[in-house]
Amino acid sequence: MTNEPTGLPPRSGLAGHWSLDPGVVFLNHGSFGACPIRVLETQNEFRARLEAEPVRFFIRELPELLDTARLKLAAFLRADPEGLAFVANATTGVNTALAAIPLAACDEILVTDHGYAACRNAVEVAARRTGARVVEVPLPFPLAAPERVTEAVVRGLSQHTRAAVVDHVTSPTGLVFPINEIAAELENRGVILIVDGAHAPGMIDLDLTGIGAPFYTGNCHKWMCAPKGAAFLAVRDDWRARTHPLVTSHGAAAPLVDRSRFRLEFDWTGTGDPTPWLTVPSAVETVGALDPGGWPGVRSRNRRLALEAMAHLCSVLGFQQPCPDGMIGSLAAIPLPPRTDDNRRSNPDIDPLQERLFRDFSIEVPVTLWSVPPRRALRISAHLYNAIEEFRYLGVGLAASACG
Repeated sequence: MTNEPTGLPPRSGLAGHWSLDPGVVFLNHGSFGACPIRVLETQNEFRARLEAEPVRFFIRELPELLDTARLKLAAFLRADPEGLAFVANATTGVNTALAAIPLAACDEILVTDHGYAACRNAVEVAARRTGARVVEVPLPFPLAAPERVTEAVVRGLSQHTRAAVVDHVTSPTGLVFPINEIAAELENRGVILIVDGAHAPGMIDLDLTGIGAPFYTGNCHKWMCAPKGAAFLAVRDDWRARTHPLVTSHGAAAPLVDRSRFRLEFDWTGTGDPTPWLTVPSAVETVGALDPGGWPGVRSRNRRLALEAMAHLCSVLGFQQPCPDGMIGSLAAIPLPPRTDDNRRSNPDIDPLQERLFRDFSIEVPVTLWSVPPRRALRISAHLYNAIEEFRYLGVGLAASACG
């Protein structure tokens, strides 16, 4: 076990691979991830190489480096590398996919009420731009079975449904949706599916080819533990000619030699820092090596810890588990009672319970808000640096805070 400040619970013995603040009980990997020291060192090596000779790096070396990183990521995701584009984050991926879909005033875009707020904003903007209408499908939470999600999505369809944006793992509620079944249902009905898989890579054993969605976007900086700025958009072959980056640059007119127009456009959108993308292979190798079972072992270990932590916290709070075990990956959310807001919070964007846990117990854990009753949930994350003792300590903090 690592040495922790007096009074705080021990982290996992693997915590030394990260540079996390030892004075904080960090149970919020899901928001922004956390990058291992070795992966950051690899990124710094790429940055030093870039700055030593920028022209050589960008002009002569970068295309091959991107190819290497893309092939490694494609193998990890079981995706077609020819349709894999690096982007800054999954929100960029959703925006890019929406821009590729021709929408008209009579069209509908389906979303669920468990969706990520930023992507919902992107859908609203696309609807305003084209005159399309947003249709929100309500889903309960707690949720009894994954089949309820597929059934609700299908019920929300109409003859005007042109596209749908559906999460693979929901951000506010931490639920793993049955995305293969949803993708098959929408494909049979001619609805264009954009999968917001922000949390899925590294949490779930992905097979993007098997899912078969026209668009799938995900982050590498969350559960894969790559640097911030590493994400991807996977585009099915029949949509690649119509899909372009949000920034038009030299690739739009560059001569086709050994690369497709899709590849040329996405690989160069102007001068920027490509090192988060180039560091993805290091993240895959580094994190996978931290468990004897490789990445299957990493995913299994994190899931077991999330389930154990959820069961313990539900017991402390006197709540029933909000979903079946099969809908949990490395995130879990526990519904909380409605808050009593006295309007005296130092930060109006942060729930008072979240503030109190951080201030009084040095626990970093989010209280999520969304439109579905009970509209408030405690969301925990479990990664290799976490230990069950940290979640038990959270239970002590929750009991002392009376969940309010």
